[in-house]
Amino acid sequence: MARTSPYAPVYRTLRRMAEPLLDARGLTKRFPVGSGREKRFVHAVNDVDIAIEPGQTHGLVGESGSGKSTTGRLILRLIEPDGGSAMFKGVDLFGLSDADLRRTRRDIQLIYQDPFSSVDPRFRARDIVAEPWEVNGLYDRKERRRRAEELFERVGLDPSQGDRRPAAFSGGQLQRIGIARALALEPSLVIADEPVSALDVSVQGQIINLLTDLQRDLGVSYLFIAHDLGVVRHLSDRVSVMYLGRIVETGSRADVFERAAHPYTQALLAAMLRGGSEAVRGRLVKGEPPRPTDPPSGCAFRTRCPRAQAICAEEVPTLIDRGDGHPAACHFAEVDAELGARLAEPSTPSPRSRQQ
Repeated sequence: MARTSPYAPVYRTLRRMAEPLLDARGLTKRFPVGSGREKRFVHAVNDVDIAIEPGQTHGLVGESGSGKSTTGRLILRLIEPDGGSAMFKGVDLFGLSDADLRRTRRDIQLIYQDPFSSVDPRFRARDIVAEPWEVNGLYDRKERRRRAEELFERVGLDPSQGDRRPAAFSGGQLQRIGIARALALEPSLVIADEPVSALDVSVQGQIINLLTDLQRDLGVSYLFIAHDLGVVRHLSDRVSVMYLGRIVETGSRADVFERAAHPYTQALLAAMLRGGSEAVRGRLVKGEPPRPTDPPSGCAFRTRCPRAQAICAEEVPTLIDRGDGHPAACHFAEVDAELGARLAEPSTPSPRSRQQ
């Protein structure tokens, strides 16, 4: 019988510390459309990999319909995947029983895009925040009230407002309530699905600042889903760019914003710049995205890409590092030095600098 090293518990702890908090591989989801002989499928998420480190933020960006929100819902198992795995703290989320999944979901929470539709208008604000404790059978009524008031203060709300119903709050205040509810069970990972896109610009900065402060104080990790690259640049440690269900580029914040190599990423970044040379303006994406039920052969971006050549219609480019230090799924990936230099300039105000 093999002997177990007395240092085995230490080695296991070190391995856990070295592992990502979340390591999703090959996430795939397709939705049927039509019926009978006309039945087709939308490949909403296609072989997507996402890794999130403890205490860090992974930004997921792309145009509407690119598959960002579906990716988040797959990780939460709000919808079931057609393929792939999602390891959370070393456990495959897709292999959990319903009972185990319910317990694990305490540690993965969601902030919704629309703060108005994400709350029950009949509930008092304090009860909205306390609902996760009630659902999970935690604490008595008095303790729930006390903890809800603490969370109100943490997210910048007056605890005396706890008796009010949602109609009495602004959008920004309701989003703070939604954030407090997401934090109630002290999760390790929060999936923030476009959490500021429905808010006024002046309020967006406040919510972004709040999320940043909460991460610093609580060590929570975020999967931050957004189409606003300025917000993603301010918040994220790593960034993945999606197009028509696939990750087309991924890397650190500096990799993606200062050394972008995929033409789609460059097009999104060029749109952030108010001026620039003709070359930079030429990066702007042309045309409309193809229909998801009838994507182009080969590279899905080729019908809008200024670099497209014959091979782009024949082969799907793989997400590999072609010498730029981070993976890009393009046969002709190339860093745009001018675009990177413009984006490295401190000319675009961050959300933290915006005032109400």
